[in-house]
Amino acid sequence: MAQQVTKDTMIGELLSIDAGVAPILLSIGMHCLGCPSSQMETIEEAAMVHGINPDELVGKINDFLAGK
Repeated sequence: MAQQVTKDTMIGELLSIDAGVAPILLSIGMHCLGCPSSQMETIEEAAMVHGINPDELVGKINDFLAGK
């Protein structure tokens, strides 16, 4: 079964689960994936900073992970 993430998953943890999610994050404007502070943000915090619905973002990420 594919790993699932939640709004509380840290960006750093998410990228260690599957770096293939990076294009999803980049496509919504999260171009700061390499900066240290982004690694310690949750998906929800990062989504809110970028004006994205966190639930929709988590859904997209989980759909991607499930499709692997």
